[in-house]
Amino acid sequence: MKLKKLNNKINYKDFIVKAKIFNVKGSSPNKIDDIILISNDTIFGTIGGGNLEHLVVKEAKILINNKIDKKSLNIPLGPGIGQCCGGYVQIKLSLHKNSSEALKTEKLYDDNIANLYIFGAGHIGQALITKLENINFNIFLIDSREDFLKMTNFNNINYLLSKKPWEIVTRLKDNSYFVILTHSHDYDLKILNEVLKKKFTFLGLIGSKTKKNRFFKRLIENGHNKLLVETIECPIGINIGNSKDPDEIAFSIITRIISIKNNLKVIKNNKIKEII
Repeated sequence: MKLKKLNNKINYKDFIVKAKIFNVKGSSPNKIDDIILISNDTIFGTIGGGNLEHLVVKEAKILINNKIDKKSLNIPLGPGIGQCCGGYVQIKLSLHKNSSEALKTEKLYDDNIANLYIFGAGHIGQALITKLENINFNIFLIDSREDFLKMTNFNNINYLLSKKPWEIVTRLKDNSYFVILTHSHDYDLKILNEVLKKKFTFLGLIGSKTKKNRFFKRLIENGHNKLLVETIECPIGINIGNSKDPDEIAFSIITRIISIKNNLKVIKNNKIKEII
């Protein structure tokens, strides 16, 4: 069996089963409306893995091989299936002619996917975009150097050429994620200066503590509120020690912005706004 991500771009042409959680009680690795698609050779997505998912996949293949339209499963998440969550799930299985039919009534992602603007297409910028294919952001790579932007051509990346990238900041969407790692300290400072005039969710800057202190002083001198300036994360990313490896730094940045995105979603669901 092959494991693939569940998304709107799936184009599976043969019979496939959709398994959808419709009731959850107690502790469980999944939630109501979680779905997984299962064919004879591929699993798209996950509903938590483990023996629960193994049982669902087994039942789905029975539906496919016997052309059974639908079935419901009631599964306690206890010792009986080798899991210790202690909860209980109910799952609807339905057979479909293809993936498009299975997904036509499903909403896989939020309508308003967050925008991630990466300023700088150098080593770290390139390392970042190679790892963002299945991360749910609208991703923009921005640089003043055309040859650096042409180094890759990924379908999920929007490439923006701007000789003065700080001048396009006013046209970018509010409440977005901004990652600043250009080849020029002067460019970095000018871009930060413009982003601080906007509403943003995350603003991170590549660099040392020395660069942070120098930049923060300059930005405050430029008239920006000290508390706002201090929301800039520099060094950017989670703490990975003294690594200079672009790929390790990229992973640390991605981990940090995913953490913010998912925690922010919880805050929004609780009707508490925490947008700068």
